[in-house]
This record gives sequence, C-alpha cells and structure tokens, in this order.
Amino acid sequence: MNTEVAVHDRYSAASETADPALCCPVSYDPKYLKAIPIEVIEKDYGCGDPSSHLRVGETVLDLGSGTGKICFIAAQVVGSQGRVIGVDMTEAMLDVARRNAPLVAANIGYANVEFRKGRIQDLALDLNLLDHELRAKPIAGLDAFLAAERLAEELRQRAPLIASNSVDVVVSNCVLNLVAPAAKRELFGEIFRVLKPGGRAVISDIVSDADVPEAMQRNPELWSGCISGALREDLFPRAFTDVGFHSVRILKRDEKPWRTVDGIEFRALTVEAYKTSPQAKPSSNFFAPPAKANGLSFRPSGADNAATCGPGCC
Repeated sequence: MNTEVAVHDRYSAASETADPALCCPVSYDPKYLKAIPIEVIEKDYGCGDPSSHLRVGETVLDLGSGTGKICFIAAQVVGSQGRVIGVDMTEAMLDVARRNAPLVAANIGYANVEFRKGRIQDLALDLNLLDHELRAKPIAGLDAFLAAERLAEELRQRAPLIASNSVDVVVSNCVLNLVAPAAKRELFGEIFRVLKPGGRAVISDIVSDADVPEAMQRNPELWSGCISGALREDLFPRAFTDVGFHSVRILKRDEKPWRTVDGIEFRALTVEAYKTSPQAKPSSNFFAPPAKANGLSFRPSGADNAATCGPGCC
C-alpha cells in the first residue's frame, strides 16, 4: 500500500464532500470562527486546537494545513504583526484554502496567511517550484529521472519551501500520523530544522495505547483515517527528544478514546516541545512518565486530562 496515495486520494475527496469519519469533535473559540467561511469549517479535519497556544506577533507554520481553518484562526491570534504559513501536499485542499484566504483577510482587516505546496516530512522542497521546472524538462528515461532527483536537491538548497531557523512555532492538527513510518524521524527532524532557536512545536495528533499491527497498517482506509499511522502514546514525546527537542510536555490528553479498533485505543494528544537554543543544554528530564501503553498507566502532571471536546466538526 502506498500511504501517500491513500492519504492524497481521501483528502482530495474530503475537500469536495465533508468526511465525518475524519473528524474528532473539538471546541474552538467561536469568536475566531465567525471570520472563517463555512466551506473551510465543514471541510477541515483535526483532533485538537494547537492555535489556542499561540501568541501575538509570532510566525507560525501549520503542517498539513488542509482547507486552512487552523491557519485562519492562528492569523487572528497572532494579529497583523504575525505571520502564518500553511503547508499541504493536496492541491484540492490548497484550492479551498487559497480561494477563501481573501475572504478571511477582508473579515479580519489584514492579510497575513499564505499557503504552500509540499510534503511535511520534506519542508525544504517546494513542490510547485519543482513542478514548474519539470514541465520545462519532462522526465523521459533513467537519466532524466536521476536529473530530476538532482534538481529536487538543488531546489532544497537554493529555494527552500521553508528555510531553516525561520519560524517561531510549528503547529499541526492530526496530520503527523498520516506520514509513512519510514519518514517519521525525518518529519520530526524537519520540524526541528525550521524552528528558530528557542522556538516550539505545538502538535495535536492521534496516538495509540499499543503498537498498531502490520495488518492494520496495510489498510488504506484506516491509514488515511488517522488510525494506522498513529505513534504509540509513550513513544510520541520521545520522537521529539530523539531529534533534539527539550522541555516536552503534554498540554492536553483526552481520557476518552476517539476510536477503539481491535482492542487498541486511539485518542487525541496535544504536545508542546521546545527547540534548544545554542546556549542551552538539553534537560535530562525531557517528559512525563510513559503514557498508558502496553500495560503502563499515565496521568501527566499539570495536564488537562478532561475530555473538553465539544460539538462541532474539526
């Protein structure tokens, strides 16, 4: 199974017709939703609200931005002095976001959001720029294919989609689980790369309380439905520290599972992690004890363990 194709096809369809199976109920501040067209709200999917942890004036990168709801909320939180960049690989989703961006800008009185096409595990490669270059030099044969690979690497260096050390906050809402297992470490490494020293990631995602069996990982519906690619809950914070993050903490953990499949619980988790500044030394106490996984129990210190999800599509 090609996980990227499964995700692309399902979310392309979900940009045309709302897919309730992709939606975990989340309560957003209604004052921000008033400025956002209903098309965006109805066709955007997630499991949390990382935008509620942003601050005025920040530069924010939203991974897997979809139709743009989190970007448009973030635009209002960071204000006219802030900036928001959404990255998504699905053209149909980007079309919805881009055509609604001017409407949101008119409603809030300023324009501070842009959308770019790329893979979130390869934030250096601008897919629109690569497409433009390849149309001028179509691939025909092995030599051309190898030349295209060299071109992609050249573009990463010469004109990166997202530059290193360029954003204050990386947010994501139920998207990291959609990335193939072999690319997961690269994904977390890219989040680290683009953040400024001292910047932070605020990630809402679906995690599991046990390892997901291979049979489930080969199911395209479960994969594109944010199930099969979920990281085990105790391994999710470690994925950040493994690439250099520190001060990882659980901001929110839903006690009630979103779904239970073959006895495995899948629930929403929101994590915050800081990029170590050049002067700082990583802490040896990176995160709370392991979450409930493989028989372990967990209640993070200081975290909001109540299920605060409310009515409405995410």
